[in-house]
Amino acid sequence: MAQKDKIETFVKLGIFLKQFSKAENSNFAEPWLEELNERFFQPLESVISSSHIHNPWFTDDNVRFALGSIGKLLNAEDLESWLSHYEIPGFRKSPKTVALIMAGNIPLAGFHDMLCVLLSGHNVLAKLSVKDEHLPKIVAEIICFLNSDNEGKIRFEEGRIKDFDAVIATGSNNTSRYFEYYFGKYPNIIRKNRNSAAILDGSETADELKGFSDDVFRYFGLGCRSISKIFVPADYDFVPLIEAFNDYRHLADHNHWANNYEYQRAVHLIDQVPHIDTGFLILREASSLASPVTVMNYEKVGSTLEALDIAIRDREKLQCIAGKPGLAKNLIHFGKAQEPSLNEYADNIDTMEFLLKL
Repeated sequence: MAQKDKIETFVKLGIFLKQFSKAENSNFAEPWLEELNERFFQPLESVISSSHIHNPWFTDDNVRFALGSIGKLLNAEDLESWLSHYEIPGFRKSPKTVALIMAGNIPLAGFHDMLCVLLSGHNVLAKLSVKDEHLPKIVAEIICFLNSDNEGKIRFEEGRIKDFDAVIATGSNNTSRYFEYYFGKYPNIIRKNRNSAAILDGSETADELKGFSDDVFRYFGLGCRSISKIFVPADYDFVPLIEAFNDYRHLADHNHWANNYEYQRAVHLIDQVPHIDTGFLILREASSLASPVTVMNYEKVGSTLEALDIAIRDREKLQCIAGKPGLAKNLIHFGKAQEPSLNEYADNIDTMEFLLKL
């Protein structure tokens, strides 16, 4: 399949997926979209509405946000710009089969890997997480419907995976040990736990703090790009931050979030750990990047430079750092941590480069 045809397939997929986002108003009208909607609109709506049954963290809002984010990524300009940095063969006589061990922490967590494999000319053999078994399958079905050349290039394995040439496995620090044992003899990318952080200096506007709240609470903080720790000045005033967080106070009505919060609140009270209790989130002073669900760590620093020095020290555990524009280089703007671009790879490992070397 020619690269332009692959790009066209994913551009069409993006247009289709954006229809399901609450933030998008698509007035796009083409015969192919009408045909696609007739075939897949209601089935995908059904998958969305039942996602929370299979995984309580997959709320309607979060699933639609994930679909909309993917849809925005899949535009011709961004796809062509991204792929222009690689030498991708127009045809592969002997494509490799790449096993994708997908995570289920956020909706369609493995989509970017699937995208990379298909655009690089290889074949997908996916092992899905039980936490996200349905969304990847219907998206793959849509991809094949849009271009029949993709049929046979995407397979899902229910049992033990076999007959593959390379592996991309996403999991935790614990599962990575098993992945390394089982897949170590194959070319591989094995991902571990990652967290994200932010640098606040107290000069943030209300809009910036509102955007930052999205970085913290989107997907209930379960993504590797979810902010789990903040660096703040010694005299930082938490009141504006807590006021901005109140937009997400409704999370206290979510049973799983509420149970986690009540447990963490009890632990901090019983162990007499100093903390700030917002009524649905615990803020505690701690040096660790990782924090449990419903808990955010903060660390007081003397300067932005000190915060960056600490971040560099922990770079193997960090996915991204958010902060005000101009505060430092390579900071993600507030409100954008959960919307990575096509070239922002998980664990900062260039997936496309890995695939092209197979």
